[in-house]
Formats: sequence, C-alpha cells, structure tokens
Amino acid sequence: MADEEKVYHVLVINPGSTSTKIALFENEKCVLSRSVFHDSSELLKFPTINDQLNYRMHVMRKFLQDSHVDLHHIDAVVGRGGPCYACASGCYTIDQKLVDDTREVKGHFYHSSMLGVQMAYEFQKLYGGIALMVDPPVVDELCDEARITGVKGIYRRATAHVLNAKETARRYAASIDKKYEDLNLIVAHIDGGISITCHKHGRMIDGNDAGGGEGPFTPTRMGSMAVTDVLDYLFDKDKSEVRKLCSQAGGLSSWFGTSDSADIFYNKVRKGDKMAARVWTAMEYQCAKWICMMAAPLEGHVDAILLTGGLLRIPGVTDYMKEHCEWIAPIQAYPGEFEHESMVASALAVLRGQLKPMTYTGKPVWDGFHDN
Repeated sequence: MADEEKVYHVLVINPGSTSTKIALFENEKCVLSRSVFHDSSELLKFPTINDQLNYRMHVMRKFLQDSHVDLHHIDAVVGRGGPCYACASGCYTIDQKLVDDTREVKGHFYHSSMLGVQMAYEFQKLYGGIALMVDPPVVDELCDEARITGVKGIYRRATAHVLNAKETARRYAASIDKKYEDLNLIVAHIDGGISITCHKHGRMIDGNDAGGGEGPFTPTRMGSMAVTDVLDYLFDKDKSEVRKLCSQAGGLSSWFGTSDSADIFYNKVRKGDKMAARVWTAMEYQCAKWICMMAAPLEGHVDAILLTGGLLRIPGVTDYMKEHCEWIAPIQAYPGEFEHESMVASALAVLRGQLKPMTYTGKPVWDGFHDN
C-alpha cells in the first residue's frame, strides 16, 4: 500500500469549560464523536480544574468502552492546549515539561483546556502513538500597543480560542480564494467562553484576554468589571473563588445557577422571564461591543467579521451581531467549531511526514520589552 493510502487513526480530546469532546478519525474521516456536557454545578464540586482529570478520564474511557472502541492501534492523540507559557502558533509534541507547565498554569490562564494535554498524555501512555498539541489558547502574536496597561510592569496577555479562530479564518479565506495571510479579520468565538480577536495578515494582534476574565460576560465567566466594583464586592472573597468567577462560576452561571445556555434561553427567555431576557440581551450586547472594538486595531480596514461557536445555534444570536456590527464589514457565521478538524489536520501532516512538530521550550515567546 502506498504511503498516501495508509489509514491513520487519530484520537482528539477537547475539554471545554462546559463539556469534554472526544472524536476518533480515520485520516480525515470522523468515525466516532461524542460531546459530554458537564454542568457547572457538577464541576464546581472539584477544588481545582486539575482535580477534574480523573473524573473526565473516567467519563471518556467509559464512553470508549461502551462504544467498543479499541485504541491499541492508535497513531496519534491530540489534546487541546492549555495554560503553558505563551508560545508561537503551530503543532507541538506533548512531553512531561509541557504537561507540568500546563498543570502549574505557567501561562496564567485558568481554564478547563488545561486538561487537554494531560488527558492526551495519559491516553498515549495507555495506548501508544504520538501525543500532540496544536495552537493552544496562549498563542501570543500581540502587537506591542496591545500589551501595555496603565500599571507599569503589568502587561496584557493573549488568551483566546486560537485553535478555532485561526481555522475559521483559514476556511473563510479559502472560500473566497484568498489566503488567511492576505486578510484583515475579526473573529468572535461565542460559546461557554467568548473570545473576540482581530487578525492582521495572519497574525492575531489583539483581542480580549478571555482566560483572564476580560471581555463580555459569558455562560461561565464574569467578564470585565470596574476595578472599584471588584474591590467593593469581591475583595473579601477567597482568591480561588474569584478565579472560578472568571472561568466557571460567573456570567449566566452566577445569575441562574447553571451554564446551560439552551436551557436558560428556551425555558426562561422564551417563556417570558424578564430578568433572564435582560441578562441574555446584555451578554449579546457586550459581545457586539467587543466586536466593534476590534475594528480599531485594524484601522477600520476589515475584510470580514467571522462568528463561530456553539451559541450561534441559538436563535437570534447571529441576527443580533449582524444588526449591531455589520456596518463595519460583512458577517459570515459558522455555528459550532472546527477545533477537531484543525487538530486532526496537523496530526495527519506530522504522520505523513509533511510537518515536523515543534518542541515546547518552557519559556514564554515574549518576555518583556528590552530596548529601554
């Protein structure tokens, strides 16, 4: 059999703030896929996100066992990246250093994606193959102006849904016979977490620090608040409790005790709950506001605004963004995400000898200004 005809088996593991997704591919064909929803009330039983590792591994292994899937001939396991040190865009080999730095939150981004490389590493130890990470949320391509804050020595970080944002951008570019590097784009990933980024000729030069709690509030995150409000209302809370508001217990979860957006929309908003409707619309409003903000770094030269993420499946979300933002540039919506396809494409390129995975250095790709 010729090399190009060989069938490679790739397992994809994608933990999110409200779900764990797992998929098995034979080359580009997805032969098995499952998304297990975890309500925030269940996940909050664990003191830290790292403590969820055994729970999520058990859920995934049980699913695979019940589905009669044998992974002993797996060629690659790809785990969604997490809070290692900020790094360049690309595909990386998962090793112990990468796992340790992710567990220790070296990238200062506290999010469930930190379980992705850990789970991939565990699956590799169980079944073999190579373990890879692709475009983690801490990919740093910020322009210098985006880094500065009003406090000397404190710099903004880049944390976003890089994997899906870049793949969505590439797919849009291909659909109009362009290259990603040719375009100026605003990409809004709208789901359990919301990240809104601007892409200038293939580099993600600015965006909300989604992992740090900046930007719109979301189904699980409290979003931006005035520092004085944080001091007045959160200062007496334990540090871990505030972190959970930034990543798991804020936003819709804080208002309604659940992060299940579909349940809130259909069983509260649609049924006339005025407060639920007000909060829901405020979330859409804040998202639209941040989309418009991202036109400034591109000096208004925006080729398109791309919407992606699971919340686009809920009626009205895309329409709201078009009504409030399409005066900037045409809007194209991609409900759901392309994270699995992006991870599999990189894994197959490695397996086919078309791409050499990078080695994680254990050092941030940007560590300050050194010209003064």
